Amino acid sequence: MPPNFPELLALALASALASGLNAYASVAMLGLLQRYGAIHLQPPLSGLANDWVIGVALAMFAVEFVADKIPYFDNVWDAIHTFIRIPVGAGLAGGMFSGQPAHWQALMTAVGAALALQSHGSKASARLAVNASPEPFSNWALSLGEDAFVVFLLWMAAHHPYITLAIVAALAALFVLFLRAIFRTLARLFRRRTAVTSDK
Repeated sequence: MPPNFPELLALALASALASGLNAYASVAMLGLLQRYGAIHLQPPLSGLANDWVIGVALAMFAVEFVADKIPYFDNVWDAIHTFIRIPVGAGLAGGMFSGQPAHWQALMTAVGAALALQSHGSKASARLAVNASPEPFSNWALSLGEDAFVVFLLWMAAHHPYITLAIVAALAALFVLFLRAIFRTLARLFRRRTAVTSDK
């Protein structure tokens, strides 16, 4: 186990969870933290500090910033980004351990994918629920909160790894409970609809 294991683990898990919410903001934030010496990433992730990588990530973040505020279009955006956020989260988590034995890299890639899937699934489900309300303000507030949280979590991972690990663990448990509640609600609605259809 590397001597800086807590720091690596905090960065890996925070990056994966944050990527499930906003992959572009996560990449840009990690690149900026590396650029200004707050973290020290190993290759290939050290390349995130490249001007082009940061620039493209910030440009895509700006696009997502707008897309995320449009009710129902944000649901389509989330569906498309299932194939982006989860692989990015897995790659960032595994990449944090690039200088370690292969089994650590494989394990963290799998854990990163699971965390990114959890946070992405929770985000997408929450957006579906919020879009059912007639006013747009709750959607905007949720989107701004997600963006701010990505920046906050990665900054915390760079400066306070132990607190970050506690935050990630708590959120992972909450995501599980939230997704279970969503699935149970959907199953209940499906059963009721099936019962009504059969009565007809």
